[in-house]
Amino acid sequence: MRRVAAIVVLAFLSLSVNAQESAYRWEAGAAAGMSGYLGDYNQSNPFAHPGGRLSVWGGYILDSRWSFRLMGGVAGISGNSDGAGGELPHGAASHFRSTLGDLTVRAEFNFFAYGEGETFKHLSRWTPYIAAGAGMIAASQRGSGVTVAPVLPLALGVKYRIRPRLNLWGEFSMAKGFTDGLDGNADLYGIKGSWLKNTDWLSTLTVGISYEFGERCPTCHYFD
Repeated sequence: MRRVAAIVVLAFLSLSVNAQESAYRWEAGAAAGMSGYLGDYNQSNPFAHPGGRLSVWGGYILDSRWSFRLMGGVAGISGNSDGAGGELPHGAASHFRSTLGDLTVRAEFNFFAYGEGETFKHLSRWTPYIAAGAGMIAASQRGSGVTVAPVLPLALGVKYRIRPRLNLWGEFSMAKGFTDGLDGNADLYGIKGSWLKNTDWLSTLTVGISYEFGERCPTCHYFD
């Protein structure tokens, strides 16, 4: 019985070590949190009138430092004349509420070599990271139709390995929309804007979870 018990324990430890030493190609996850905006109706605090944010993503893990993500999300933003920083033009709406949808591709860089197992790589179970990318955003406000424009997302966050293949995320992001119409009121003050100036920003503060899959070749000496 002792020999049988010893064999079972050794087998379990072997499986545990193999699971921790494995590396994976792909990742999928979801996040939820708070959204806000900077624009004509809100010029200082992006979360003065917070809305909700939901997003899902799929990604490719290049190595312990770099990964790439395709992300889709839905958010709500709102504001009123109190945050406009002055009197609104005659006839302008005193408040707004918009629903946004976005689809972006971005690259992420980990400040620490991120992962678990593979001890020869000195991996860390947590790391801060930065991300940047590009995509499209659509804004819908009742009575104003739909505004579609390119968007440039920038993000700063922290990720933590809860257990092998399972990660917890916390992130703050700012996305520059190349439009002044996310609030449904382009050129509100009569000042002609452009794709670089007088544009709206989407802000998000989210927490998410992700799962890794697609084990890499365990006997190869390179990432296939």
